[in-house]
Amino acid sequence: MLPIAKSLKQGKRGILERLDSGEVVIGDGGFVFALEKRGYVKAGPWTPEATVEHPEAVRQLHREFLRAGSNVLQTFTFYASEDKLENRGNYVAEKITCQKVNEAACDIAKEVATEGDALVAGGVSQTPSYLSCKDKAEVKAVFRKQLEVFMKKNVDFLIAEYFEHVEEAVWAVEVLKESGKPVAATMCIGPEGDMHGVPPGQCAVQLVKAGASIVGVNCHFDAETCLQTVKLMKEGLQAAKLKAHLMSQPLAFHTPDCGKQGFIDLPEFPFALEPRIVSRWDVQKYARKAYDLGIRYIGGCCGFEPYHIRAIAEELAPERGFLPEASEKHGSWGNSLSMHTKPWVRARARKEYWENLKPASGRPYCPSMSKPDGWGVTKGAKELMQQKEATTEQQLKELFQKQN
Repeated sequence: MLPIAKSLKQGKRGILERLDSGEVVIGDGGFVFALEKRGYVKAGPWTPEATVEHPEAVRQLHREFLRAGSNVLQTFTFYASEDKLENRGNYVAEKITCQKVNEAACDIAKEVATEGDALVAGGVSQTPSYLSCKDKAEVKAVFRKQLEVFMKKNVDFLIAEYFEHVEEAVWAVEVLKESGKPVAATMCIGPEGDMHGVPPGQCAVQLVKAGASIVGVNCHFDAETCLQTVKLMKEGLQAAKLKAHLMSQPLAFHTPDCGKQGFIDLPEFPFALEPRIVSRWDVQKYARKAYDLGIRYIGGCCGFEPYHIRAIAEELAPERGFLPEASEKHGSWGNSLSMHTKPWVRARARKEYWENLKPASGRPYCPSMSKPDGWGVTKGAKELMQQKEATTEQQLKELFQKQN
């Protein structure tokens, strides 16, 4: 059996140093969904004021991901741009401030990272300003405000994640490159490409030319779809004779019925997705497929809990040479079930059982697939124009009528 690494510290080796050497880097999981379920994030705005209001909850989730095997702790700065913190009646920009939210996120991640062999990545994501057709200079100014905090707190590298439009992602990468630190960029797109129809391969080319050293996808789609998209990115880079490390952080939900916009189009989003949750064994298969595709930065996004990250670390333990600390309480492929009192459960203590199981949902009157909403709106559409004021009753009424 491989050794368990208890908060292994190997010295401060940067993200590119690790990837250049062929090392597998394991990302963390999804914060907004996990903390929403725990009562610390509000669905809808999905903003990270918990870094100030409930730092202990954010700290504990970081710690659990670290113990599960994460080598990177992303600052909980998803949707932490000033325009998002004041969007549609959100109080955070005025009462807490963008700077305090981002500073607290950096402090918490850096504190936990010292407990193990983890790097801290400062992250930015797509903005209401871009969706509202603000110009390049205005959108870049939004990213730059977060970057100032990341530089002050001296994070290890930077991630531009969760972008539906490559144009905005390129702007984000250009700003983050001003830091002189390594930059990763991931888009929340599927094989069809971004919301303006730019194919995945071309998206990757544009991101690398803008300065990204690591490119890939995160969120919006399940692992199978994300790997198809990263494969297209890889082929696009090869055709352009460009080099970059590949990265994948998919959803922890099965989404074979998604449209171009991903799981946010599913009628179950966001409060009834639980029947779609992937098992730990699904994640082990994902980790192996990602590795075989040449991806070396492997993590997860919304729905990924620490046990999912542990599954990545356990599947790739032979390549990494050790197991994560959380494996102390988890037998390989269920072998700890040999201690169960019931004989039929003890009979499940083997890889063949779990690898071949087809789990039932327990919902006999529910369909296996849904019909995505697919309104087809993107940047420039009236419905996507953002505002500081809270959404009005009349605006909601118009949306309800359109939905019906």
